[in-house]
Amino acid sequence: MSKAKLEYIWLDGYQPTASLRSKTKIEEDFSGKLEDCPMWSFDGSSTEQAEGNSSDCLLKPVAIFPDPARKDGYLVMTEVLNSDGTPHSSNGRATIDDDDDDFWFGFEQEYFLWDVETNLPLGFPRDQTPQGQFYCSVGAKNAFGREIIERHLDLCIEAGINVEGINAEVAAGQWEFQCFAKGAQKAGDEIWVARYLLERLGEEYGIAIVWHPKPLGDTDWNGSGMHANFSNTTLRTCGSQEIYEKICEAFRPVVKEHIDVYGAYNDQRLTGKHETQSIHEFSFGVSDRGASIRIPIMTVQKGWKGWLEDRRPSSNGDPYKIAARIIKTVKSADV
Repeated sequence: MSKAKLEYIWLDGYQPTASLRSKTKIEEDFSGKLEDCPMWSFDGSSTEQAEGNSSDCLLKPVAIFPDPARKDGYLVMTEVLNSDGTPHSSNGRATIDDDDDDFWFGFEQEYFLWDVETNLPLGFPRDQTPQGQFYCSVGAKNAFGREIIERHLDLCIEAGINVEGINAEVAAGQWEFQCFAKGAQKAGDEIWVARYLLERLGEEYGIAIVWHPKPLGDTDWNGSGMHANFSNTTLRTCGSQEIYEKICEAFRPVVKEHIDVYGAYNDQRLTGKHETQSIHEFSFGVSDRGASIRIPIMTVQKGWKGWLEDRRPSSNGDPYKIAARIIKTVKSADV
């Protein structure tokens, strides 16, 4: 009789930014299939998701991955439900209107490796070396924490997460990984599990993972975003500049609705500097990294068949809520 370790992962109800939570369930003779993961529950009064006199919340398994760091282990991403089986108010995944998986998402997740002893990014230059030399860098004076991010890449691949690349980012101790999935819910699942693996890996090194979009405050150092690349059948096949511009224009009147779900403290990052558009403005343009939405040059070169990149989501944003809002706006363009 074999026993498997199922790590149930969920998002808590903390505001303004949800945190990852998890606990282990032991199952005998487990098949490894999602449909054989049982529903479970947890104490919502300890996660800002329920009152103490009625504290049970349910965990509904929605995705499963082999756990590369545990013998006979699995990572089970779950949705939080109320005790009556309805989606909890913190459940962004349940708000996604993409039943046919027509929307594809690629998220570019930036973050900082944070030295908990110095309370600064790993390798942060005390001589105030200006940013620039660290982007896609190599060498002990430039790239800090490579062992961690290489191990994280391997863990993601072994878990079956469709990570498409990694790179050192503009600031010291800042890195990025990219995930792509066909289907908005699947894209969100993979980002959250990849984040979980990175957080758990950081424990081994005593290094914190900082998702805050501007952890170095009002300085001349880049913040961290999570650019959302997205497409649907229309964007992938239309071949029309007019349709692309109509879809982009659909975002203009709902700037607030997007910013509201694009991550807390994003006003500190979206200043109009460091390759961002101001949080108070909206713009789009071909190959424009200072725009709210960038139309990739590859899309144009392929005859206006491709995708768009919303550059506003912050590194601490919930990919479920970000995708849900983008889908709603694109559908509103009625093209």
